Amino acid sequence: MVKREMPGQITVWSGFERVMVVRRFLPQDAEEVSALIIKTLREVNIRGYSAEYIENLVQRLQPEDILKRAERTHFYVACHGKKIIGCGAIGPYWDREDESCFFTIFVHPDYQGKGIGRLIIGTLERDDFYLRAKRIEVPASITAVPFYLKMGYAFKGGVTEPDEEQLLRLEKHRLPCASGEGADISF
Repeated sequence: MVKREMPGQITVWSGFERVMVVRRFLPQDAEEVSALIIKTLREVNIRGYSAEYIENLVQRLQPEDILKRAERTHFYVACHGKKIIGCGAIGPYWDREDESCFFTIFVHPDYQGKGIGRLIIGTLERDDFYLRAKRIEVPASITAVPFYLKMGYAFKGGVTEPDEEQLLRLEKHRLPCASGEGADISF
């Protein structure tokens, strides 16, 4: 069972046991989040990229870089007990009010395929930056594209090849509803 306990936090229960929490990032999380991202890059993302490309990313995803990202986004972490096993952020797309973008979405290699990524995306899709947007963009790694496609995101402009940053751009469009909540559509 998934339960929202407080703003920005989701708790997953199995019977009477709390299994996992998705909560807002705290500054003291930066080292653990950086280590999680680096491990995932080196073990999973390496399947689609050169070692040189991965190591360049590693240099830009140190704890101080994570703190800077968290200052300009709504950054979340998924925790199993006290261990951070995933992360993800959402923020404005180039300071636009009607477009948002996902950033820094990673799941620890040992926890992939267990619904953690889906839970993180679900959390981001309930965030204010998502709810106010007409369009959400995802700069996806080659290895993450199948996951985002399953989550209802589509290739931006039909482009299925990586760009100059070696990322694929996916997006989801939202239509406003009478309730003001919005509905997701893919083109």
